[in-house]
Parts: sequence; C-alpha cells; structure tokens
Amino acid sequence: MSNLIRERTFGPWAMHRELLNEFNRYIQADSAATHDGSSGATADWVPAVDIAEYADRFVLHADVPGIDPASIEVTLEKGVLSLSGSREKDAEAGSVERRRIERAHGRFFRRFSLPDTVDSEAVSARGANGVLEVVIPKRPTAQPRRISVAH
Repeated sequence: MSNLIRERTFGPWAMHRELLNEFNRYIQADSAATHDGSSGATADWVPAVDIAEYADRFVLHADVPGIDPASIEVTLEKGVLSLSGSREKDAEAGSVERRRIERAHGRFFRRFSLPDTVDSEAVSARGANGVLEVVIPKRPTAQPRRISVAH
C-alpha cells in the first residue's frame, strides 16, 4: 500500500515533466523545421540551454549529463546552429523488482537561428561535467565602436 501512495505522490510530477517535454517538442517543431524535414518533433527529449550574449560572442550552455561530448553533433549551416545526439536507456537488470525512471533517454535535438553578425568559421564547442559549451564569436565588424564627433 505504501508503494501505491508514494507513486501517486510523485505521479503528477512525472506527468508534468512529460507535458513539458511534449510542449517543447511542439515548439521546436513549429519554429525550427528544416529543409530536410528534421525538427525537434523527431527528438525524444530536449536539453535545457542557457544563452549569454557578450560584446564579442554568444555562449551557449546545454545540459547533457551522461552523454560523451564526442558523440554530440554540433553543426552550423545557413545561420542555424543544431545540436543533436542521444542518451541510451540503462540496461534492465534482471533482479530489479521495481524501477522508477525520471532521466530522459533517446534522441535529443535543439536548433537555434543565429544573427548575421556571427563568425561561423570560428565557432567552437567543448563538453565537461555534463555541460556542452558552444562559443559563437561575432565578426569584428559587428562589434560596437565609438565614433568621435569633430567640432
């Protein structure tokens, strides 16, 4: 009986997470469809992403715990930055009587439209501690400069 009560206590949060995942897939599919037909709708989950803009660059941090950074595909084509990869489901242990799975698994996909000011040739990516960092420099001509006014 206590297992049933515990499951009902946490059950709504699992449904809430699934609803958010579905909503994210819908938004990704609606706003990021590509010419080859791939979109966020083909993803099983969507990593959380933070983006910061500096005077000379954009920096993107994506949470991808448990994924080898070398297996993440980062592409930039026609002003669209794409992140994709997958996290496999843990192997089922034969002696497990009950299991609760909250970590997402399967394919992930994120896509971002970049402004014309980025230097697409100098984009770099690295992964550490479950976080993928993508640094997107701006072209030098796009950086603000002060213009003196003659009198």
